[in-house]
Amino acid sequence: MNYHIRNDISKSAYLQLYEQLRRDITAGLFPYGTKLPSKRLLAEELGISVITVEHTYSILCDEGYVEARQRSGFFVAYRQGDLLGFPEEAAQPRVKTAAIHAPFPFSQLSRTMRRVLQDYDTQILVKSPNHGCEELRSAISAYLRRSCGMEASPRQIIIGSGAEYLYSLLLQLLGNQVPYALEDPSYPQIRRVYEANGVQCRMLKMGSDGILSSELAATDAKILHVTPFHSYPSGITATASKRWEYLQWAQQRSGYIIEDNYDSELTVSAKNEDTLFSLSNEGRVIYLNTFSRTIAPSMRVGYLVLPAQLVDPFEEKLGFYSCTVPVFEQYVLARLISDGSFERHINRIRRQRRKAK
Repeated sequence: MNYHIRNDISKSAYLQLYEQLRRDITAGLFPYGTKLPSKRLLAEELGISVITVEHTYSILCDEGYVEARQRSGFFVAYRQGDLLGFPEEAAQPRVKTAAIHAPFPFSQLSRTMRRVLQDYDTQILVKSPNHGCEELRSAISAYLRRSCGMEASPRQIIIGSGAEYLYSLLLQLLGNQVPYALEDPSYPQIRRVYEANGVQCRMLKMGSDGILSSELAATDAKILHVTPFHSYPSGITATASKRWEYLQWAQQRSGYIIEDNYDSELTVSAKNEDTLFSLSNEGRVIYLNTFSRTIAPSMRVGYLVLPAQLVDPFEEKLGFYSCTVPVFEQYVLARLISDGSFERHINRIRRQRRKAK
């Protein structure tokens, strides 16, 4: 096996192994149904512990690349041929379990606010740059690189006041001349914003692992708006195979995917789910997220991450828009992200969710 674990880099051994196995699975070196090497064999060959390999396989299972079979081992569940149409079942309605509501600790938030007032003084009264403060955009860029493996410069990040506002910006950027495809069911506000601006929406039925392949193949849409981690209200998470299918769909149609990554940080997995943005090599994905779930519902701050080729068109077409988020809130968020408070909070919620699972 051509796998290597480097000790001279900061990346954990389990993540190094995960990335190498994922690469070979998606490249077809381990076809669908193939049994992966045993945990003990991999551990011996790489000089790492069986627990490390087990951690890697657990993450691959969480993301749908492999499946564990009792007393048989781990088998590849990723299917390259999904666009050819495997038999699929429509999603069945299900009762959503109550999520753990854990807003950001108020004492920590208030301390950070006081520090920002002290450190920035009258700078909080200055108008924000149109795309958001450099401090926040840089903090988000570094956070996404650490947590999701997303490579995006601060210049690719646009700050705005909540998801609905960002939907409207994307609509103006991409235009309303082509139909947009949405998950069925999906968050109602998405369709309302698009249709209020003259967009024809195509509602694509969901299967148990994401949008049905037959629906994707039949639609005439060129823009696909998806929530791959935790679709609302169905609670469906797109499998690894389905995520790659979405990317192939966009590439074949020269279209774009709007990846609405609502609730994604609150996964019970040991690592964040792969984003479509990080998996895409074609620059066909626009990433969107907010802080409403991870900080507080009143924190009406969201952000877009544009693919590099859309930065200049955005600037030319929409660069005149003023940022809708006060600089004080931007400085507070930038501080929470930069000093590690935000990630510690996220990890605390994940531990609580794992215990409640």
